[in-house]
Amino acid sequence: MVKLDPTVTAVAAAAIAAIVTSVTLNQLAPKLGGEAQAVQTDTAFAADTPGIKPVWAASATGRVEPKDGEVRISSEMPARIVDVIATTNDQVEAGDPLVLLDSDDLLPKLSAAESEAQVRVLERDEEPATGLALERRQAEDALNDAERARFRAQKEFDESYRKAKRGDGDTAAVTAARDKLAATGRDVDDAGRKLDTVLAKPDLPLPTRLESALWVARTDVTQVENAIERTRVRAPGRGVVLNVWAKVGELAAPSADAALALFGDLSSLRVRAEVEERDVTKIRVGQRVVVRADAFPDKDFEGVVTQVAQALGSPRITSRGPRRPNDVEVLEVLIGLDGTPPLLTGMRVDAFFRHEAAASAASPAQ
Repeated sequence: MVKLDPTVTAVAAAAIAAIVTSVTLNQLAPKLGGEAQAVQTDTAFAADTPGIKPVWAASATGRVEPKDGEVRISSEMPARIVDVIATTNDQVEAGDPLVLLDSDDLLPKLSAAESEAQVRVLERDEEPATGLALERRQAEDALNDAERARFRAQKEFDESYRKAKRGDGDTAAVTAARDKLAATGRDVDDAGRKLDTVLAKPDLPLPTRLESALWVARTDVTQVENAIERTRVRAPGRGVVLNVWAKVGELAAPSADAALALFGDLSSLRVRAEVEERDVTKIRVGQRVVVRADAFPDKDFEGVVTQVAQALGSPRITSRGPRRPNDVEVLEVLIGLDGTPPLLTGMRVDAFFRHEAAASAASPAQ
């Protein structure tokens, strides 16, 4: 019996397999109509083939986010949550209350500070004032009155908004309270500018002892009002409440890791993409981009590069687990999406950057 060399056997088997594969491809080529070759040309093979230009200048992984990014809203002070007004998908305006914290311990302090200020006013008024001193006194009183009126209007608005969310009020009352609050804010600005004008006048006499004492008392009132305001967690602008994590009875903390709500402006969407270091020279502001999502396999979304970072950084979108020493650095790129695509914030997408001279380049093969 003839004994075969294992090496010769392996070589022969490989040759037979190659011949079978070649024959199969030759038989399938006419049926496919050259589609296999087109697929290879549109993918990474084209980048490695001399004389063949790839369809896309570069590609990157990204995530969908609101117009100005997602905002994690936290408390400015540690306190117990007493009411959660906001719910997911609420359309809100700037300043609308989202979460209320406990402020019961501040109310007695506010009452005491207001009483002290009233006593200081009576003491100051016993001293007559004329000329620039009187003008300054009147401007300070006007500013104080405007600030106190704004605080009361803010309280009224919060109560009207809260009742409307609970079904005990109507939108008309909320609109009226919002308009009143805006008017008091303008009054404060006007009074502040008038006081600045008076204080800038030459030959203005120094405040008296009683006038200084009144200024200190009014400052105490303002500080307590500001502390109460910090127990009201508000919407930072017009947009949508994307998620609410606050729960009544829990302790709010001033930390990004203990956010109470997630906020975003969904009037438009953008993609935050991470371009690999080798492709950074192929990206520019104004470049057209095609965005694809697994949730919409048969649809392309168009966009344009609006911002390119000036420094490389570690990947945050594509990374899984601990960073490895051989991980590449990436360039963060923002892509503004056209129109109002049905994408969801946080959705993972792929971005394909067009060549600068080929704005109408063909899409990559599916």
